[in-house]
Amino acid sequence: MNFALYRELLAVRPIRRLLLAGMIARIPHSAAGVLLTLHIVLTLGQGYAAAGAAAAVMTIGIALGAPWRGRRVDTAGLRKALIPSVISEALIWSIVPHVSYQWLLPLVFVGGLLTLPIFSVVRQSLGVLADGDQRRTAYALDAITTEMVFMIGPAAGAVVATSGFTTAGLTVVGLATSLAGLFLIWFNPPTRSPEQAPGQEVESEADQRHAAEAAMVAAAPAHLQEAAAELGPAASRPSSGLRGKVSRNFAWFTATVAALFAVAAGAGMVLSGTDVGIVAALETGGRQSEIGIVFLFWCAASVVGGLLYGAMHRPVPPILLLLGMAALTIPMGFASDTWTLALLSILPGLLCAPVLSAASEKVADLVSEERRGEAMGWYGSALTAGVALGSPLAGVFIDVMGSSGGFVSVGVAGVLLCLVGLVLQLRRRTVSA
Repeated sequence: MNFALYRELLAVRPIRRLLLAGMIARIPHSAAGVLLTLHIVLTLGQGYAAAGAAAAVMTIGIALGAPWRGRRVDTAGLRKALIPSVISEALIWSIVPHVSYQWLLPLVFVGGLLTLPIFSVVRQSLGVLADGDQRRTAYALDAITTEMVFMIGPAAGAVVATSGFTTAGLTVVGLATSLAGLFLIWFNPPTRSPEQAPGQEVESEADQRHAAEAAMVAAAPAHLQEAAAELGPAASRPSSGLRGKVSRNFAWFTATVAALFAVAAGAGMVLSGTDVGIVAALETGGRQSEIGIVFLFWCAASVVGGLLYGAMHRPVPPILLLLGMAALTIPMGFASDTWTLALLSILPGLLCAPVLSAASEKVADLVSEERRGEAMGWYGSALTAGVALGSPLAGVFIDVMGSSGGFVSVGVAGVLLCLVGLVLQLRRRTVSA
């Protein structure tokens, strides 16, 4: 392991400034979920089911908007792409606290759709500013700062909400996120290599490369043509019309990239299910005041795991990291008290940040710069979809099996997902051989 990589990386001012900006920009929205839930329950007098529905509507908006926002960064440049988010964040989250529940739902959907794409922007920019071992370290640092955000944001949101200031809190979330967007517009971190500009290389060098490779593929035997279709973003077959345009636009979406999106969805599912499981386990025993203890151990372990992974010389396949995290989540269902649960959360926690940083690094390696923003947007959507699936999945099994059901359900589901993925990879290698 080479921990000197962190010192070298943080010595680069643009990377240091980007990581700090990303961390600050994420804090308001990390508090928004708790604030929105408690605003609906405490201020509007609705139940937790209504609060969960609102969170689901916002999540759907985020999942639908992320690829579109990422594509706008690719085609229009960062500054133009962020303007709608800067306006909508300040406007919508200033209105949401003052409307009835019926009007709140469409507003949070639009808010999710136009949310500031901080996740994809930071990851896309890190893919430009860092490469090789530095890229792995950079993504690990980003995952670590994200964990720190989720140590700060939800706790701060809970304090504000339980103090009776949900209206002011949600307004501050919108204004703070909008200010973060303005800072990113001013800072304008690079999303392309210095010699490239949005839209230029697609019509020149990339098209020439695609045409040359298409000619080579056309002259190859049929079974090699099929194999070439899965080599990566640069490999594409000639076609015309709407079908050809769609094919070129999604040439980056290979089987390997799809597998990485599945890993992201699986990670989101396990993490959100574990989140719900921790709350349920402690509330069932009347120890809800001790929830922070378990979250501290869990998130701190993720920070340590991210630091260790970022210092490694070789990457670890994301699917193996997810397999380990999912399998180690299952024993948390057999904890008998708060401290046992906190200690059992350490092992799966150690793999949280490495899973996300490894998958992001691999996407950045596989997808060319002119499509990387869109790819990171879809990656974020996959992660968000997994988060949206994990909470209700854990909730159903908690109702049936008790508090242990949350950990067991998402852990087993994560393990099965990874085993299916590994079997498919093995079959593809066998066919290729």
